[in-house]
Amino acid sequence: MTSIAADGIATTETDLPLSERAYRSLRDQLIMLEIRPGDPINDSALAAQLGIGRTPVREALKRLESDRLVLSYPRRGTFATRVDFTELADISEIRELLEPLAARRAARNASEQMRSRFRELAADISDSKLGGSDQRTLMRFDIMVHRQVYAAAANSHLEDVLIRYDNLATRIWCLVLDKLPSVAGHITEHVNLLHAIADGDAELAGALALEHVTSFEKTIRSVL
Repeated sequence: MTSIAADGIATTETDLPLSERAYRSLRDQLIMLEIRPGDPINDSALAAQLGIGRTPVREALKRLESDRLVLSYPRRGTFATRVDFTELADISEIRELLEPLAARRAARNASEQMRSRFRELAADISDSKLGGSDQRTLMRFDIMVHRQVYAAAANSHLEDVLIRYDNLATRIWCLVLDKLPSVAGHITEHVNLLHAIADGDAELAGALALEHVTSFEKTIRSVL
């Protein structure tokens, strides 16, 4: 079983508790729209799909409801939340404040191992190793980069909040993905940011993170 993770595009999670494995798997299916907005969610079917019992799936769904990714209705069941484009401005407002904070903290607090990883990621992007990837693979790479920055910021509360709002932003992005010629340009924006963090330049990292978030909103609005 795999899911999007901070240390790579996918990670094996067999050592995690079953409820955590279910949560991560379902979360990533929801944010990548593999479970479509408005779709009913059958806990028995999901348990069979994941090869686990219904109890950990139900525990995962409770967490996903607090993440605003699913909604439960008495006597009706649980459904994937719809993507509401009117929330874009509110989500972007929060990210414009917190993404630069995370980038600045990452530049100050990242371990040497993390700094090396950021330089490797920047080199991968610069060398166009993602050029042959499809749109959704690129988006998974984007999520992975963001999560590594959040982890390097070394503030678990900030990390939790940013993952939640990055997830919601990614759902909006994925809904219009087919209308965009390519998201490769969005990914290449990470190169200078990753170098700034690796070099410990907190102010530049914060400025580039803000530019990246505002660019995201402009791109989405251009196709709405």
